Amino acid sequence: QVQLVESGGGLVQPGGSLRISCASSATIFSFNTMGWYRQSPGNQRELVALLSVQGSPNYADAVKGRFAISRDGAKNTVYLQMNSLKPEDTAVYYCNGKRTFSEYWGQGTQVTVSS
Repeated sequence: QVQLVESGGGLVQPGGSLRISCASSATIFSFNTMGWYRQSPGNQRELVALLSVQGSPNYADAVKGRFAISRDGAKNTVYLQMNSLKPEDTAVYYCNGKRTFSEYWGQGTQVTVSS
């Protein structure tokens, strides 16, 4: 069973930066895509950033130019570097891995942007 474990969330002031991580129990290259989603209270889970197995990133318009998704194959870990954080970025951030016939989610990590 594949496990995705997020870490690195926390409280940060507006304008600050934070990097969250997703460690996979399987090689990250076994997924067609790996990505980050977020969900805030009262809202649906939304895509934040996606990284294809070829290494091509895609971002939601709300985070373009501020967030960057990356990976370390040796560590089987995917990262989300978040800069210029805004209060509206506050949410639980979930790691996701998709294969052709299966999909996996982490348990989520809370990111709170507040002064």
